[in-house]
Amino acid sequence: MDNHSKGFPISHVIGFFMSLVLTFGAAWIALQSSLSMTAVMWIIGTLAVIQAGIQLYMFMHINESNDRIANNINIIYSAFIAVVIVAGSIWVMTSGHSH
Repeated sequence: MDNHSKGFPISHVIGFFMSLVLTFGAAWIALQSSLSMTAVMWIIGTLAVIQAGIQLYMFMHINESNDRIANNINIIYSAFIAVVIVAGSIWVMTSGHSH
């Protein structure tokens, strides 16, 4: 038995169920609520960011590394790339109608 084996991965199960709750919560907000579309989009976006944080913490073990500076740089870079992709996609989709 090696040092990495710790038995049943309870943190993975907890993270999975928390992700399911957030996903079903977002689906319910989108389909069953009578909120405005702007409010629904903000709520779903917030739940998505929370779910990404949970997945980084529970599944990727972001808190278990010895090199915290490298982890922080990687997280900041990943967030930057995600923002560029989303903002760029929105920009391309909305500006293409004028041509």
